[in-house]
Amino acid sequence: MRAGRYSVRFDPRTVLVCVALIVVGAVVVVLSVGTGTYELSPVEVLRTFAGNGPPGAEFIVLDLRLPRALTAVLVGFGTGMAGAVFQSLTRNPLGSPDIIGFGNGASAGALVAIIFLDAGAPQTAFGAVFGGFATATAVYLLAWRRGVHGYRLVLVGIGMSAVLGSATSFLYVRADIGKAAQAASWMIGSLNDRGWSEVRIAALGLLVCAPVVLGYARRLTVLEMGDDTAGALGIPAERSRLVLLSAGTGLTAMAVAAAGPIPFLAMAAPQLARRLTRAAGPNVLPAAWMGALLVATADLVTQRVTGSALMPVGVVTGVGGGLYLAWLLLRERRAHHL
Repeated sequence: MRAGRYSVRFDPRTVLVCVALIVVGAVVVVLSVGTGTYELSPVEVLRTFAGNGPPGAEFIVLDLRLPRALTAVLVGFGTGMAGAVFQSLTRNPLGSPDIIGFGNGASAGALVAIIFLDAGAPQTAFGAVFGGFATATAVYLLAWRRGVHGYRLVLVGIGMSAVLGSATSFLYVRADIGKAAQAASWMIGSLNDRGWSEVRIAALGLLVCAPVVLGYARRLTVLEMGDDTAGALGIPAERSRLVLLSAGTGLTAMAVAAAGPIPFLAMAAPQLARRLTRAAGPNVLPAAWMGALLVATADLVTQRVTGSALMPVGVVTGVGGGLYLAWLLLRERRAHHL
């Protein structure tokens, strides 16, 4: 599509998938906001958004439930986008930030702030960002050998993830029982008691990092073809990779700061989005909207199944992600048999 000096290239199926994910996600958010002890129908929720809802609904919807739902959407959006970036850079479907250590680094930084500094939401966010970028820097330098290639990044990241897991266990041992319980609940990935401060943290991560990822999306597609091809097309491969790694780390860190590490989300969202779009390339936006839908749906499931909002959303994504991984392994095994 051309307009003067500018042109936009898009795939109609990908646009349709994104629109469908947005619509379904909006429906899930409305259902989630209406779920709870004070039950509200979707029509009542929409009327409350418009300012003419039932008596008392405005406080419940806008102050108590809407921040939780928005945190779920923003965290899922950022994590899904980060997963697409890392899987594309590593050229590996397992190259998601939670597996190669970037998410664990953000978690370790946030835990230090929670356990030892008695930090609130802003300080926890700073700790997560610092831990995420410190881990990213260490992995990048250790994986460097005339550039950073995907398989080395994955191997070094898995090793770093194991080290950070041990460090996290050590932090639990050193913490008092109250802080350890608080940190343990947060480490599963939880949306309980999330307010507007967490919404602002997740939104800030998206405002800073998402435009960078979208601006470099074309370079990300070219990088999948190899550094030599990227160089022949005039794209500085290593500099582009470093910018994308930084943006993906920022998205991961801010999502972890807002809701804790949500397992399997960054791995599953890009793959599910790619199966829907059937398009080559990283599918950054479809993966982001898929991540938003997955977290919002998982949050709705926790409330519907338990009758409350106390069960961490990471429990649902962990079970779903485990089943998805088992299905992938079974599918691969059958393909090899054939």
